Amino acid sequence: MVLASGSLLAGACSRQAPKPARPTVPVTVTSVHHADVPYTIEANGLVAPMQTAAVAAQVDGIITQVGFREGQEVTRGQMLFQIDPRPYQAAFDQARANLTRDKASADNAAREADRYTVLETQGFATKEEADQQRAAASVAEATVTADQAALATARFNLDNATIRAPIPGRTGSLLVRVGNLVHASSGTPLVVINQIQPILVRFSVPSTELALIRRYAATGTLPVEARPGAPLARTDTAMGDRPAGTSLGRAGGDSTDPPRGRSPFTVGTVSRGNLSFIDNAIDTTTGTLMLKATFPNSDEALWVGQFVATSLRLFVEKDALVVPAAAVITGQQGLSAYIVDSTGAAQLRRVTVERTAGGVAIIASGLAEGDRVVTDGQSRLAPGVKVTLKTGTAAAVPAAAATSRRGKPAP
Repeated sequence: MVLASGSLLAGACSRQAPKPARPTVPVTVTSVHHADVPYTIEANGLVAPMQTAAVAAQVDGIITQVGFREGQEVTRGQMLFQIDPRPYQAAFDQARANLTRDKASADNAAREADRYTVLETQGFATKEEADQQRAAASVAEATVTADQAALATARFNLDNATIRAPIPGRTGSLLVRVGNLVHASSGTPLVVINQIQPILVRFSVPSTELALIRRYAATGTLPVEARPGAPLARTDTAMGDRPAGTSLGRAGGDSTDPPRGRSPFTVGTVSRGNLSFIDNAIDTTTGTLMLKATFPNSDEALWVGQFVATSLRLFVEKDALVVPAAAVITGQQGLSAYIVDSTGAAQLRRVTVERTAGGVAIIASGLAEGDRVVTDGQSRLAPGVKVTLKTGTAAAVPAAAATSRRGKPAP
């Protein structure tokens, strides 16, 4: 009996329990394909007026009239303020009368000088008398010249009693109101006018981008986009391999990419303009180059002093091999991506990323067109693990990659 029991126990131990099947991992995939991808440089910018004018009084007096409302659009030459013109009108009338009087005297002195010149030649007047008449005529002519200058000054003061807009634009706060005494010597502005149509945006880029900017600026107009609000993070546009999840901070230093599913910019209206200025020197403190872009701003989406996220497009790289940036993962061996093979198993591929732009990774090597890459669910994968595809959640390449094409990428 004991022997039989031992035999049964030994037989049970010799049989191994079957291993349970490893569960499949649900993932989202998309296909590797060719697309046109723009090369952009993103930076924080500051909106500045095309022109600004601090309107001040050029004559003393009391403000009797204001010809605009605060915040109103004004045209060049439009009346803004009226200073009491009565003393300046009186001074103008007096200067004009003096000129009329002295001009008549000068005309008479000139005639007398001519008569004495004739009498001198005939021997009826001495040379001394003729010289005195000619000197009197010259003095009278100089008095007329001085009267003309005095009249011009009086006219200038009278004209400037009416203060007009020196530039077109939008007025700011009214700093001096009706009834206040203003002085030309104070230099205190009465109102500030900013021209905002068109408008400028100043932004700085790394000095390392100077060669590319000058190269493509020489071939044509470079488009710039501006969106109100600072960018959440930078988009890596520099050539070369960089780990996914980081991007080159254009103001210096690395920054973290925005969370998945979020735009790299804060929400706002996109304004489109063109690069209009490249500074003639690099800021040695920050290692950046200051640029300016001009925007029509017909909808007044950009406002002076506003922070904006700018995007300067240098060129469009044709037929680049692209995948969503979320497909590229960083490991101890570098950059890689999971693909799904024909058997439905995940395989790990080493990849080289040329650059990233707008959520798109441009692949230099490691993947081929048509490969199915995993864009979501990589954390649960291992080489050889079977996967199931999530329905209705296939990842799409962001808008930065345009219509797919075949061919070699060539900027």
